[in-house]
Amino acid sequence: MKTELLAPAKNISIAKQAIDCGADAVYIGSIAYGARQNASNTIEDIAELIQYAHKFYVKVYVTVNTIIADNEIDNVVELINKLYEIGVDAIIVQDMAILKLAIDGKLPPIPLHISTQCDNREPEKIKFFTDMGLPRIVLARELSLNQIKKIHEENPDIELECFIHGALCVSYSGQCYLSQYIGGRSANKGECAQPCRKKYTLVDESGKILAEEKHLLSLKDFNTFDIIDELINIGVKSFKIEGRLKDEFYVKNVVGAYRQKLDEISEKASSGRINLGFEPNLNKSFNRGYTHYFLENREKCFNFNSPKFIGEKIGTVTKVNKNCFEIKFSSKGIELNKQDGLNFDELFGCLINSVQNNVVYPNSTKGIKQGMTVYRNSDIKFENSVIKTPSKRQIGTIISIQHNTIKVVDEDNNNIELPIKETEKANNPEKIKDNFIKSFSKTGDSDFYIQKIDINSELPFLPISKINEYRRTLFELLMKERLKNYKREIANPIKYVDYYKKELDYRANIHNIESQVFYQKCKSSIKEGSFESKIPTRQVELMRTKHCLKYAFNLCKSPKQLTLIDEKGVEYPLKFDCKNCEMAILSPN
Repeated sequence: MKTELLAPAKNISIAKQAIDCGADAVYIGSIAYGARQNASNTIEDIAELIQYAHKFYVKVYVTVNTIIADNEIDNVVELINKLYEIGVDAIIVQDMAILKLAIDGKLPPIPLHISTQCDNREPEKIKFFTDMGLPRIVLARELSLNQIKKIHEENPDIELECFIHGALCVSYSGQCYLSQYIGGRSANKGECAQPCRKKYTLVDESGKILAEEKHLLSLKDFNTFDIIDELINIGVKSFKIEGRLKDEFYVKNVVGAYRQKLDEISEKASSGRINLGFEPNLNKSFNRGYTHYFLENREKCFNFNSPKFIGEKIGTVTKVNKNCFEIKFSSKGIELNKQDGLNFDELFGCLINSVQNNVVYPNSTKGIKQGMTVYRNSDIKFENSVIKTPSKRQIGTIISIQHNTIKVVDEDNNNIELPIKETEKANNPEKIKDNFIKSFSKTGDSDFYIQKIDINSELPFLPISKINEYRRTLFELLMKERLKNYKREIANPIKYVDYYKKELDYRANIHNIESQVFYQKCKSSIKEGSFESKIPTRQVELMRTKHCLKYAFNLCKSPKQLTLIDEKGVEYPLKFDCKNCEMAILSPN
C-alpha cells in the first residue's frame, strides 16, 4: 500500500528540507486564512516550492482553514484561484463557505481537504462529507484505532488523513473558544494565545484545593512511531506531522525518522531515494513527553509540571559549588557540550558554558540543588549535525545506448532519447565506453542518480567534454518530461446533502452568509452565528476535551463540582460527561 508522509512547513526553505528528508507531501500557509497566523508565505514563494516539489512528485497542500468573514469571501476566491493557477495540489479548508463556493462554480477544480478544525470525530459527520463527494478528511486526534478502522470500513471512498506526531490541542479542534473569550484571539482564525499552556488551580465545591498553579490543561506530545503499522492496516492514507511553526531542526529530524520507519512497512507515494546524512532521534526534538493519546487505551496523556521541553534524563546532581555542579550520569557514554541546555526536576533550566568530565559550569547555578534530576533538552552537537548536514533526494534512472541513441528511463517510466551525432570511429572503443560510464555516473548534486548503464552498441569517438554535455542535456530534458507528465488531481464535483444535525449553534462556527446558506441547503436551521461574531450571553462551553481532570485526579466517582481558576482569579466551572468520558470548560457564571 502506498502511504503519504505529510510534513509541515513554516516557509519554503523548511518545506524543501522536508522534501529532501523524504516527505511525500507538504502543507504550508499562504498569505492569509491559514490556521497559523505567523506562518504565511507569498504566492511567489509557493510557486517556487511547487516547482521543487513536483520534480519528485511530491504534493503541495495549502491551508485556507480559518473561518472567514463576509468581507473576506472575495479575497478567498481570488486566493484559491491563484493557488490553483500556480499548481497547488489541494486546499485544506474549515469554513463551509468554501464548499458552497465550489458547488456554485466559483472555484477552480482543486481538491478540497476537510481540515481537522471541522471537528471530524463523529461517524455521521464523516459520512456527510463522504456523501458530498469530498476526496479527503483530516480526522480528529482523539479517535481510537477501532474508531478509525470503523470509519474507513463505512466510508471507503474518502481518504483518511491522521496526525501521527507533534503537539496536541487539549480541545477538540475547532471547538475551543477559550482564547477568544479571554482576549479576543480566535483559534478559529489562527490567533490562538494558547491559554491551555498556562497555570490553573483546581478546587472542589467546598473550596478545597486539589492542585495549585499547575499546567492542568497541558498535554504531552503525540508520537505514533511504534504503532504506525497499525494505522496503515486500518486504512489511513496520509500520515501528518504537526508543526507549521516548528524550526528546521525539528522538521528534518522528525520527517527523517518517520521516512525510515514507513520505508520498512509501506511504499512511499513520491519518487526518489533519500540520503539523510544523519541518524534521526525523536527524543532529541522538542516534546512535552510522548503519548499515544487515545489510539489504544486511555493513558496519562498530560504533563502538569511544565508545557516546555523537559528533555532526556541524563543523571543526578551530586554536588553544587559556587559556579559549577557535579553530575552522576545515568548511563555510560553521555557527553555534554558547551551550549547544551539542561533542565532540573522539570522546573527550570540553564545553558552550559563549559564542562570538564562530570563537572558542569553553567550560565547560572541559581536553584540547582543536590539530588535534583538532570535532563538535557538541547543537544547542540546533535542539532548542528542535523542542521548542517545536507540531506539529498535523487531519482533513479537507467541509461541504455543502442544504435547511436542514448535513452534514459526514470523510476516513474518517464523517458527521453537523444541521438549521438558524432560518427568518427573510435580508435579505442573500450576506453570511450569506460569514459562514458564514468562521466554518466557522476550525477553529483543533480536530481538524478544512475541505477544501471547498458551499452549495447559501439560508441563513436567522444571527447570527455562532449560526453558531459550529453549527460547534462539528457537530464535537463528528462526533468522537463517529468514535470510535463506530473498528474495533478482534478476535483470531482461536490453536492449538497442533508446534514446530520438539524439545529446548529455557535459551535458550527458559521461566520458568514455563504456558510449560513450552505447549512440551510443541507436542511439545518441556524440558531446563532459564530462565537467570534457574538459571544453568547448565556453560560456556554468554552472548550470540550477528552482530557478529563476527574480522571487525572482519580475522582471519577466523586459527585463534587470542580472549578478551574486561572492566574487572574477567574473561575471556570467544569462539566463532566462521564458517559462519553469528556470534560467541558464553561464560561464563568
